[in-house]
Order: sequence, then structure tokens, then C-alpha cells
Amino acid sequence: MVQSNPQVSIILPTYNESQNIVNILKLIGENIPKGIHTETIVVDDNSPDGTGEIVDDYISNIKKIAENTIDIIHRKTKNGLSSAILNGIQNAKGETILVMDSDFSHPPQIIPKMIESFKQYQCDLVVASRYITGGNIQGWTIKRKLMSKIATLIAKKGLHVKTKDPMSGFFAFKKNIINELNFDTLGYKFLLEVLVKTKGINIKEIPYTFENRKSGSSKLDNSVIIDYFKSVWKLYKNEKIKTSNEKRNSIRFLSKAARFFTVGASGFIVNYVISTLFTSGLTDFWYIHANIFGIIASISTNFILNKVWTFEDRDFTRKKTLSQFGKFSIFSSLGALIQLGMVFWLVDYYDISYPLALISAIATAALSNFILNKKLTFKEKLWN
Repeated sequence: MVQSNPQVSIILPTYNESQNIVNILKLIGENIPKGIHTETIVVDDNSPDGTGEIVDDYISNIKKIAENTIDIIHRKTKNGLSSAILNGIQNAKGETILVMDSDFSHPPQIIPKMIESFKQYQCDLVVASRYITGGNIQGWTIKRKLMSKIATLIAKKGLHVKTKDPMSGFFAFKKNIINELNFDTLGYKFLLEVLVKTKGINIKEIPYTFENRKSGSSKLDNSVIIDYFKSVWKLYKNEKIKTSNEKRNSIRFLSKAARFFTVGASGFIVNYVISTLFTSGLTDFWYIHANIFGIIASISTNFILNKVWTFEDRDFTRKKTLSQFGKFSIFSSLGALIQLGMVFWLVDYYDISYPLALISAIATAALSNFILNKKLTFKEKLWN
């Protein structure tokens, strides 16, 4: 019988948790909902107190349960909490990832509610929160509570995070939401980086009571606090750069559109001058023929000006230029057809006045012409 992949992967980072690890693994196993196939991955940072070896012994001695498996990743050095979580995720087989601490501050009894929340609320991320109604913290000093509140306030105000408890270390998420993310902060809080870098995901917070550890020592020291501020600053700078790039892209898009439309207006003048010139007494062409020459001249000058000025393409090799000119001519003709069709449609079917219909049709045709040429003729990304 082939064993299916787990539905949920529980990531348990550890460093010097020899007094807690066996009991937390037992309690996690007791709180897995029936019918849910899970794996628990312990990621140990080479704990001097032998945490990793204790897990090895526990795995070798426990009764094998097909639906709930335990594995361990032995890391050679202590590389930080976020790095450990990411290492666990990279080895996880579940579609849903659940992250928690191994010191009993995150009660395993909450696991069923977190897993059920994905189905109940159709969400992408579930945060076990200390700071929503029903949540609480037990066993912390006033100083520790104040530090947590300040850290949370910095995250919410500085990084524009809406979640009430962005500093929670107890959370679960659909693995696919981080597929395109690059994790590059020093990383005291993995969740914070996910919240900042994911957009448009559905987040649900559920309350829980955080209990201060009873065994072992806290990992919160000055280096952790310094790393947190460095991480926040790096995330802040990255978001500023991203926002700035988006603004620059918008400006560049509008600037190129304005150039394109200006060239189009100049094409009208070229068309008019050439058409009238060929119907003058000097040549005395039939006005239809003269207009054809005017159209060819305006398309040609429009192409050259747009290539050099609008899209800043200085490559005039014969094959490329002829290919671009052919596409440009086709899209220009298509724009004319769009304009004619839209005028007829607006005037005859919706009884809109001809001037208003003409303005709407010209604007629509010009925009479609610009987008098609930008994307297909000059091979540029649409929004830059």
C-alpha cells in the first residue's frame, strides 16, 4: 500500500528543548483531528543539550502510526528561527504548513481549530492571536508585555500590517502562498515577513492563551531584539523600493502613452499635408489615391517616431525593422477599424451624439493601438 502525502506539515524549530520535546510531540499527536494525515518535522539547530538525539530515540521507539509521522532535520549550526522554519518548509510534503514553538507556549489543543479554520473561513493563513478578543498572555512580566506591544506596534504602523498579532509564532498557511516569495531578512519572526510580502490573501485570526515556558530558558535576548529591528528595517526599505518602483512604472507607462498619442497627432498633420499636396495643381492626383499616399506617409513617420522616441528602440537592422513595421501597420489598421466600428455602434445603436462617439472611439482605438504595439511590436512589458 502506497502511503499518501500528509495534508498538514507541522514545523517545530528547536534549540535546547530537551526538557520539553518528548511531551510536546506526544501532545501534538493527541490533538491531531481524526482523518487528517500529518507529519511533524523537528528542525534542531545542533542543540548542545541533546534535543536532536532525544528526538531520534523517540522516533525509533514509538509505534509507527501511518497517519501521523515524525521526522527530524539535524542542522549543524544555530542559524536562527526563520531559517529553521524555512528549512522545515522546504522539506515538508503537506499542502498546509503549521508552525509552532516546542516549549508549550503554543498549546497543541488549538491545532484542530486552526486546521478547521481553513475549511470554515476559506482562508489562506490562520494566525493564533494573543491580541484579539478571547486571546491572552499568562506568565509574562510587565516589561515583557510592553516589549511585545511595542514590537507589534512597530510592525503594524511601520509596515502597514493589518493583523492584530503579526508577531505571533503560532500560525498556519497554505504552502502555495509563499511559492514566489524570497525570504531575505535576518528573521526573528517568519510570519511578519509573510504578511508583508503577500498581497490579497485571506487571513483569519483565532484567539489563544499564550503561556510562558515552564521548562528550559527563553531565547529572547539582546541579539534577538537587534535582529528584529534589522528585519523590520530591511522589510521597510524593500517595501519602499517596491512602492517607488511601482510609481516609477506608472509614470513611465503614462509618459510613453503620452508620447504615442503625440506621435499619433503628428501623423494626422502628415496625413493632411501629403493628401492635400498630391491633390494640388502640381500633381493633380485623384483624392482617394492622394489619401492613400497620406496614410502610408503618416503610418511610416508614426512608426519611425514611435520606434526612436516613444519606445527608445535604436535597432534598425533590416529584418527586425521590417517585422516591426509590418506589425505596426497591421495594428494601426486594426485601430482604424475599431474606431469606425465603435462610432457606428455608439451612434446607431445607442443614439449617442457623433462628436461624443467620435472622441470615445478615438480614445479607445488609440489606447488599444498603444497597448498592442507596446506589447507585441516593441516587445515591452505592459506596465513599465
